[in-house]
Amino acid sequence: MNGKKVLFVSSELVPYLPENTVSKMSYEAPRMVNSKGGQIRIFMPRYGNINERRHQLHEVIRLSGMNLVINDMDMPLIIKVASIPRERIQVYFIDNEEYFKRKATFTDENGELFPDNDERAILFAPDVSEMYGSDISARHYDFKGMDTVMEGAFRPGHFDGVGTIV
Repeated sequence: MNGKKVLFVSSELVPYLPENTVSKMSYEAPRMVNSKGGQIRIFMPRYGNINERRHQLHEVIRLSGMNLVINDMDMPLIIKVASIPRERIQVYFIDNEEYFKRKATFTDENGELFPDNDERAILFAPDVSEMYGSDISARHYDFKGMDTVMEGAFRPGHFDGVGTIV
């Protein structure tokens, strides 16, 4: 992977959120790319339970200020950045006061999913042409069943296309 540039998008990542299957894999996969000479950047939400001071997040002015329209509402995005300690991997946090201010990730204190989780996910699903322009080529990578383990019984096919590098 020497010299390849990879953008990794995740909903959770150790050390910023508690360790679970997704957050740990979202740490290990980019770490592997980095160790093999790839240039990797990670995007994730800046949930309200991520401590900006502890993790030394700071705003990236040149990337902030973009607006995204969701349900006819103009949503301003603020982009913040930090580095994973000891790994030299930059993590870009997408912040939006409307969707990420609460001090929880996906569920409330009773374990109930937040009703706007689908809208919050839209922030990470731009149109292909917005991300890559019109001249693209792709190569798919097989993760030897790791995607199936992460999908579980309730989300078959959820990670289809995640191993595609454009």
